[in-house]
Amino acid sequence: MTTLKLTTIGTSIGVIIPKEMLARMNLTKGDALYAVETPDGGYRLTPYDPAFVKKMEKADDIMRRYRNTLHVLAQ
Repeated sequence: MTTLKLTTIGTSIGVIIPKEMLARMNLTKGDALYAVETPDGGYRLTPYDPAFVKKMEKADDIMRRYRNTLHVLAQ
């Protein structure tokens, strides 16, 4: 478990994330980090956009259903 420290940044409050955590999540300065609410009321920090995952699942479904049509269109 890693403890993150809240600090004042200008007129806001920010979180300091250790280099090891940034490297493990493959994040650099300027990247987005998403706070996803968990069922137990907590939050999970992730570099992956949950909305993008839902869009890709929908795209996969469409591609599966219209596989033959898309194949013909690709020719």
